[in-house]
Amino acid sequence: MDEAKLTLEPDSDGTDLSAILMMLTYVAAECRRLGSEEAARHASMAAKLVRGSRIRGVADRVARGDDMRIAPLH
Repeated sequence: MDEAKLTLEPDSDGTDLSAILMMLTYVAAECRRLGSEEAARHASMAAKLVRGSRIRGVADRVARGDDMRIAPLH
């Protein structure tokens, strides 16, 4: 049997990145809807990391809505 060769192919059209960002946005919106602001903040920070944005320090916490406009996708 031949050996499997795993290669990383760049996402040329950005669909993988878009899907991950959409999922994290949805998770943050649902966390806020359920009243878990801290969990929503973590999902927003994860989205920023995926995009490559700089994240503010813990002492620099931002009030709801100022950091990232989030709306449920359904």
